[in-house]
Amino acid sequence: MAETKVLSNGLRIVGEQIPHLRSTSVGVWVKAGSMLEEPRESGLSHLMEHMSFKGTAHRNTKQLAEDMDAIGGQVNAATSKTATCYYARVLDEEIGQAMELLADIVRHPAIDESELEKEKSVVLEEIAMAEDSPEDVIFDKLNEMLYAGGTLSRPILGSNDTISALTREDMLLFRSKYYAPNNALVSIAGHFDWDNVLELAKKHFGTWKGGNEVDYPANAFSFSSSRVAVDKDIEQVHLCYGFQGAADEDDASYPLAVFSNILGGGMSSRLFQTIREEHALAYNVFSSPTAYPMAGDFIIYAAATPRNIHKLMKELDGECAKLISEGITEKELEHTKIQLKTGVVLAQESAFHRMNSMGNNFLVRRRDVPVSEVLARIEGVSKEDVLAIAQKTLRGARSVALIGPNASKLLTKEG
Repeated sequence: MAETKVLSNGLRIVGEQIPHLRSTSVGVWVKAGSMLEEPRESGLSHLMEHMSFKGTAHRNTKQLAEDMDAIGGQVNAATSKTATCYYARVLDEEIGQAMELLADIVRHPAIDESELEKEKSVVLEEIAMAEDSPEDVIFDKLNEMLYAGGTLSRPILGSNDTISALTREDMLLFRSKYYAPNNALVSIAGHFDWDNVLELAKKHFGTWKGGNEVDYPANAFSFSSSRVAVDKDIEQVHLCYGFQGAADEDDASYPLAVFSNILGGGMSSRLFQTIREEHALAYNVFSSPTAYPMAGDFIIYAAATPRNIHKLMKELDGECAKLISEGITEKELEHTKIQLKTGVVLAQESAFHRMNSMGNNFLVRRRDVPVSEVLARIEGVSKEDVLAIAQKTLRGARSVALIGPNASKLLTKEG
């Protein structure tokens, strides 16, 4: 069970002890993700994550790398639409060193001008790499349509133009707004002593000052049925359908998860069995919901050779139509509930997963979601609930994205 402590400066410490482990996962979560950025700041959260590892006020880049290696385990960071998390996975005896190191990285990055210019070049290479990935491109294009004009429409990495234009002053201004104790938290899971962790938190984070918690901006879902095609000289055509989904804490998120799993969540799912096993049209096909604060989407993805893409789309449409007209079977419902509940329970056995889920839940939802609640909500989903959410989702506005050879012609022919 997660516990919450609050330092005098407003920094929350959320944790769950798992006594039988010998490891501890600790993360510093900052509410600074791409959905909080202004248009000209696109990619700044991710660039800030990079710069935090390019030396601090107390360590140069080489010393920082050596100290990260010295504690063993793993020290890294990740940026999402909603947050940036700086984390360490270490032996329980190294928790003190890990927290000191994370505090230095988060609170005291040097943001040296010359290092910034070099790191901007690194991020531009990362953007180029993403542009070479058809999956990355198609998901970004789909988000541009689903959340047109909103902050969720922009990629986490930013663009060549926005990254190239960012300055050290932009970085410092961004930090002053978002990198503050009231807009952050420390999440810890595994083998640790609460008294020791609180002392370490006070020592390394207690003098952190400034800032208020920032609210996530509203993102209106675009209810227009948009289409986009990207012509790219690759072997396959990648296809993505996008629909409105469910936001974080939306009651519809549980039946949506069940529906998604039945439609395209695994090897026994309808799409996998029809598209891959029966017709051999694709190697990879799946459906997936994604939830954000006050917004959410549901996607169906598949990839096939150009000669098979229209047959693939026909079969996808057929399976969707069949599900919303006939509903699901009791067997499908029960099997999916077992799969989802098993995934939830198994995840609790990982300290790193618990650190992640607590950090995300407290930052986005302002509370932890007990396992018992999740399991009960999954178990409470009925066949009628699944049919209702399937009909609402699949009968709503649908955006379509294609990328591949002659994708624009294929999309025109399809329409």
